[in-house]
Amino acid sequence: MKKHILLLALSFISIAASSQNELPKLPTDISPLLVGEKIPNLKLKSVDNVEVNLSDLIGKKRTILVFYRGGWCPYCNIQLSALGEAEKELLELGYQIIAVSPDAPKNLKVTDEKDNLNYLLLSDSKGELSKAVGIAFQAPDGYKPYISDGSDGINTSFLPVPTVFIVNSNGEIEFEHITPDFKHRISTELLIAAAKSLK
Repeated sequence: MKKHILLLALSFISIAASSQNELPKLPTDISPLLVGEKIPNLKLKSVDNVEVNLSDLIGKKRTILVFYRGGWCPYCNIQLSALGEAEKELLELGYQIIAVSPDAPKNLKVTDEKDNLNYLLLSDSKGELSKAVGIAFQAPDGYKPYISDGSDGINTSFLPVPTVFIVNSNGEIEFEHITPDFKHRISTELLIAAAKSLK
């Protein structure tokens, strides 16, 4: 009898743990980090498949940290190009741009070359960073072939909600813009205005 109760208790614990690890079903159900909270220190991969420490990069200067869905997403490509056009002004304001997606390094390289980007693209194919900042959700079935191809088969289950954080060199979030409707992104004008206001 005691053994039966113990097994029952263990099964309830494992069910509770797995439900806590489950991603939100909808992009509107996410619980992102808030202004004042800190971006976690994780390792991501560069376009050259080299592991980089996010905190080391952020520690160099204020950062525009962008999360996008992948190089397969036309709305993301428009946003990445717009960031490229705004980069000179953001650099003059003392910022750097880092864009993160679930794409594998080789696919980041394709996006980098196609859009002729100067800023840093990083791979979060396992979703560790997207999940840690609270912007990952369960990818709808129709997107699974795209995310699987983009991540080289590593990601088959999640998408990040398009997000822009402005973080200081300590990794603290000073501004955030989160768009559950992936068709709408922050305008370059608003991003530059926010960056200026934080100087």
